Order: sequence, then C-alpha cells, then structure tokens
Amino acid sequence: MSRPPVPLTAEQQQQLVQQIGYAFATAAPRGWRQLRAEYRAVGRHIEVDAVITGPDGVPRPARPPEPAVRLLGTLRSGMYRPGRGTWLGAVLVFDPAEGPRAEFGIDAEPRWRRVPPPVGFQDELRFFPRADEYIPDWFRLRAGLPAAGPEPGLRTPRVYDGLDEAGRPVVERPPLAPAERDRVLGYLEAAPVVLAARSYDDDVFDPGRPPSVPLNFRTDGTWVWPGAVAYYLREHEVAPDPDLLTHIRARNFTVPEVGEPARELAVAAVTGQPSTEG
Repeated sequence: MSRPPVPLTAEQQQQLVQQIGYAFATAAPRGWRQLRAEYRAVGRHIEVDAVITGPDGVPRPARPPEPAVRLLGTLRSGMYRPGRGTWLGAVLVFDPAEGPRAEFGIDAEPRWRRVPPPVGFQDELRFFPRADEYIPDWFRLRAGLPAAGPEPGLRTPRVYDGLDEAGRPVVERPPLAPAERDRVLGYLEAAPVVLAARSYDDDVFDPGRPPSVPLNFRTDGTWVWPGAVAYYLREHEVAPDPDLLTHIRARNFTVPEVGEPARELAVAAVTGQPSTEG
C-alpha cells in the first residue's frame, strides 16, 4: 500500500455490506436461512470463515467465495480512519428476513486460526497507521514494539477482583475453556520462580482446606505473579487478571527466556527493595 486508503462514507459502507451478502448468497443453497462470515486480518495476513445455515436449519462451514473476500478487504480498507486505524476482525450475519448485521473489532485481538508473525503487525501499522495511544498493549507485543508509557516496569496481577461485605473474594471474570485453561496453566508454571517459601498460604475460596496455596513468585520479564494465580485457576477455575491473560495469549502461551537482570528486577518488585541492576 503506497497511498492511504480512501475512506468510505457510511452509505458506501452499507452498500458494500449488501454486496458482500449478495456475493455470499451466490455460494449458498436455495432456501438458505442464514449466512455468517467472520473476517480476521492484519497486514497481509487474512483469515475468512463462512457458515451457511441451509433449508434444513443446520449450519455448515462453507468455502468463502473470492468476490466476497475481496469486498471484505475493500470494506476494511475503506473504514480506516487516520491515526485510529481500521478494524482487525469483523462478523457479518445475513438473514433473508432481516437486514444484515455487522460487528467490527478495532482494538480487540481476533481469535486467529494461526497467529500472524510480527511482520504482519508491523505491516498493519504501515498500511493503516495508528497514533501511539491507539496501539493496544497486545498489539505492541505481537509487533515487537516497546511497552507503552514512560516506565515499562514489571506488572503484578490482581488475584481476584475484590471482597464482598462478608470478606469473601469476588470474581468477575468468565472461566476459561478447558483447552485454553491448560495452556494458561502451562505458561504460569513454566516461568522461573524468583522467590519461594517452604510454607503454604490458606485457600481463600475454601478456608476449610489445609494451607495449600504456594507462597512463591514467578516472572516472564514483563509480569511477576504469585503462585496463587495458577493455584486458583487449577482448583477453582479463577481466570488470571484479564490484562495478564491478554499478555499470555499475545505470547502464544510461550514463556520467553528470562535473564538474571529481569529476575532481579522481579525480586525487587516483590520485596520493595532496590535492584542491583541499573
């Protein structure tokens, strides 16, 4: 892309969505009840899924027609706004009895079938430039950009979201799907331990248990978290702090190498003592 994309008006966007629906309808059986298209893109990386509900009411995957894929790309390009970027994921639903419905995600990371390489995210910023404040943390990580803010520092997660009037922990996070839960646990427990005690802490969700919560801290060089995070995920299905979870997903569930300087900084962050690194 050598020139900025030409923005579409709201009316042109609606017309283009209609054309996308017609393109998908050409691949649908007669009497179809619903067409659903999901488009995910960053840079030159594109993923498109289509599901067609036929006359029997059963939704089935379908091969997206090429004209529809091209039109979706035109729509994404035409919805770019200078400095803000354009959407990375979209879901379009077409129903013969209703008008088309469309949802666009400009900042949330799509659920990729295959996570694009860093160059895809770097290309995205060249094709659709974003002001610094509009580049999400997860995108920065994917693109290999430095963390936002004057002091990147080590981040620490919330183990749960607060306490109720009786002093019981409150959790306001959806549980993870079993497959992802296992991958998140693998990440949390693969990071190196930087501090550990021989004793255990009480389980705040089940105070009747013998002390079982590991009193240790691990780090991946960006976050430092207590052993309680993995313990409560395994024992009580408490998902990690949403920001930490986004970070783990952006890392593709793979812990990076953590050198000694990063470990010392993690110890300093936990203990409040100054690091020898500087």
